[in-house]
Amino acid sequence: MTKYRTLLLATVGFNFSFLIWFSFAPFTGPMAEEFGLSLAEIGILASAAIWLAPFGRILTGWLSDKFGAPAVFAIVLAYVGVFSIWSAFAQDYTVFFVTRLIVATAGITFVIGIQHVSEWFPEEQLGTAEGIYAGIGNAGAAGGALILPRVFGTGWNGPLFQTNWRAAFFYTGVVSIGLAVVYYVFGEAAKDEEKRQATADSASLSDWIHTATRYGTVVLALAYVMTFGLELSMNGWLATYYREGFNTQNLVLASTFAATFSVAAGLLRPIGGYMSDLLARKEKDILPVFAGRYREQWTFVSLCFVVCMMFAMTLAGLSGVVMNAVIVGFLVGTACAFAEGAIFAQVPAMFPNSSGAVAGVVGGIGTIGGIVYPLVYSAPFLANLHIGYSIVAFSMIPIVLLAAWVFQPHIAARATDDGFVSRKSSAVVSDD
Repeated sequence: MTKYRTLLLATVGFNFSFLIWFSFAPFTGPMAEEFGLSLAEIGILASAAIWLAPFGRILTGWLSDKFGAPAVFAIVLAYVGVFSIWSAFAQDYTVFFVTRLIVATAGITFVIGIQHVSEWFPEEQLGTAEGIYAGIGNAGAAGGALILPRVFGTGWNGPLFQTNWRAAFFYTGVVSIGLAVVYYVFGEAAKDEEKRQATADSASLSDWIHTATRYGTVVLALAYVMTFGLELSMNGWLATYYREGFNTQNLVLASTFAATFSVAAGLLRPIGGYMSDLLARKEKDILPVFAGRYREQWTFVSLCFVVCMMFAMTLAGLSGVVMNAVIVGFLVGTACAFAEGAIFAQVPAMFPNSSGAVAGVVGGIGTIGGIVYPLVYSAPFLANLHIGYSIVAFSMIPIVLLAAWVFQPHIAARATDDGFVSRKSSAVVSDD
């Protein structure tokens, strides 16, 4: 069936996008050596991988609603491939930094795929379908950590390059361009013309402003800061953390430790979406304080799980035993997976004709955590590399409290109608 082909196509495209997005992470050591980077500068490089994602996701979410996902996905994969190839030849660090900054926009494909999948699957299957898409897609980061340093090992001496990370960037760029062609040729925008037209008609500027400022959109966007933003930050940082925090100088071993987080955060995400679907379908209350708001209950529980595990990450690091940190890191990834699956089960269910726009806002704002958190982890004023996780956990508490307010039944019932900007205020913006 075409809907399953769409799911497969979007999942493969996003999985590779995540791989190429974080393809730098396993090679921070040799890159730092070649360009003379400090630990703090590595943290900036990890943060820079997210800088363009907020605006890029917001824009591509709207573009996907307006013009259809296949064309937009193909364009992003194509230019990402070109700049990845360019970065492989860069000798000047400024050129390298800028080209990798553009390659990092591969992460904006997330909202394109979310929109594409939502155009094909019914409401009762959205959480599971989006969870499979995003979960397997996010696992591309683990693929990068596990596969790239093994294929392009320290002793690489292949065609064109004698440097392993340059070869990795070149060949992943070539694959990206190939996938762009496949997506454009085989992708179909929606299950029927009526659905395609309804989505396109809702993609006006005034409608976007209205939708982006609803209470439901805002709280899910902030929740995504502390879940997906956290996932991004850990994907870019953990290999460095396990290497520097525990003196694990083996590149492959440190990357493997880091990959356990990415595996959990990616492959377990469908469970988060499925649980949201299941509670909604069975009308099962697991938190009576939010009675009748079944998807919200599961989202709230999973957000609390994230905060608890981040505090545990500091304790595991302070134990001095690297395997304690690896185990808790896996649990942090699990918490992220459950919460992200829950959040993106809610998005298309709440906004069926504006899923691209809302996914763009939620996904775009959510990436801010990936920008800020690595700077906290590597802050030079911290006593050690383990404290940063607890600082991040404290910063998440206000978001959880906001979620508790919005998820109250009488507020949640109008969370797609009530917001921070009135319909009258948004309507004064011209669509011309």
